[in-house]
Amino acid sequence: MTKSARSVAGLPWIAAIAFFMQALDATILNTAIPAIAKSLNHSPLAMQSAIISYTLTVAMLIPISGWLADRFGTRKIFSISVFLFVLGSLFCALSPTLMILVLSRVMQGIGGAMMMPVARLALLRAYPRSELLPVMNFVTIPGLIGPVIGPLLGGWLVTYATWHWIFLINIPVGLLGIFYARCYMPDFTAPKRRFDVLGFMLFGLSLVMLLSGLSLLSERIVPTYLAITMLFSGIFLLLLYIRHATRCPHPLFNLSLFHTRTFSIGILGNIISRLGTGSIPFLIPLMLQLGFGYSALIAGCMMAPTAIGSLIAKSAVTKILNRFGYRKTLVGVTFLIGLMISQLALQTATEQLWILIIPLVILGMVMSTQFTAMNTITLGDLTDNNASQGNSLMAVTQQLSISFGVAVSATVLYTYQTFSHGSTIDNFHYTFITMGVITLLSSLVFIMLKPGDGDHLLGNKN
Repeated sequence: MTKSARSVAGLPWIAAIAFFMQALDATILNTAIPAIAKSLNHSPLAMQSAIISYTLTVAMLIPISGWLADRFGTRKIFSISVFLFVLGSLFCALSPTLMILVLSRVMQGIGGAMMMPVARLALLRAYPRSELLPVMNFVTIPGLIGPVIGPLLGGWLVTYATWHWIFLINIPVGLLGIFYARCYMPDFTAPKRRFDVLGFMLFGLSLVMLLSGLSLLSERIVPTYLAITMLFSGIFLLLLYIRHATRCPHPLFNLSLFHTRTFSIGILGNIISRLGTGSIPFLIPLMLQLGFGYSALIAGCMMAPTAIGSLIAKSAVTKILNRFGYRKTLVGVTFLIGLMISQLALQTATEQLWILIIPLVILGMVMSTQFTAMNTITLGDLTDNNASQGNSLMAVTQQLSISFGVAVSATVLYTYQTFSHGSTIDNFHYTFITMGVITLLSSLVFIMLKPGDGDHLLGNKN
């Protein structure tokens, strides 16, 4: 398909708007969890279902996004996805019960499943691999404004208005995204291929079972053995999908993708390392409000330093990768992330809150560096033939690991509350240490990279 220079020039901004909406929505919701829980007569820990329902829907439906974009065009599918996201946001704001809120979040997730992956797929097809790093870096810079504005805006709205407005704010941003997409987004298509319905059902059900099992373990609304049974059922269904994919001529995710070594390492690193980083936006606002007694506005403000650190680091990511290479960078920053998460256990209610700002800024800087490096090394060696499936699978693992981060951290927190007999603050501290240790261990994944991996993405000839 012919692409105009004007269309390609505006494409990174369209992807940035999609990233901004997702980041804004996620960070606003985290600061409003206690207020929503009180309004809907539920405990704050039970509200994780409102988070997981969105991320789980996204993870399940992302595989369809690549197939739909290939068949009907990136511009059409992107516009439809943003519309569904906006409509879901409206229904969230009107939700009178937790069940309706969860269902509305599912509608949001249907839109979110296609929104960012389709925009990133368009970038993969519009730009050569040698330009992928600066383009992806540019896209995330405007998108990181969401985590700066989100907590502040969410805390302000919860304190001075009502939690319903945290969803209504998505509507004007979404309409702007639809307008720009219709004007500037290329309508890339690809040769038609059959959709793997059986593979989609096996893969999707495995995700539902895995995340539902983890969620039920932390909420304790069913006997423990039922939650564990769901977990093992999810693992069994995932194994069935793997068996199916080896026999199906056109599987949902072709396992030959994993013959690309950097892709395999990148996917594994995404899954494990994001358990810790995915727990941070969930745990910190809860600790500040439930443990330290701060308002939603203050808790929201304290999420901004991490986002500011991410913005600061973006300008230096390319220089860091050129200086140290992908292997040393990913091992080093992932190890630092684990240390920074663990040290959050040092924060107490008697200390000045501003002391927490510096470690959160540093955490944001190393997380930003890790995400950019991890995403580009994962996609950088894929060909045009498998870029769509590889991009979709990476997006699935990112959403899945965020859900796992929330579910695992909530389970760990509930376990400490049940068995440690410590204070609420102590239990949060133990949880941060546990998630930090998991992240520390995940740095070992990136040791499997070779020293020269990713050099071609940086323009190096050697």
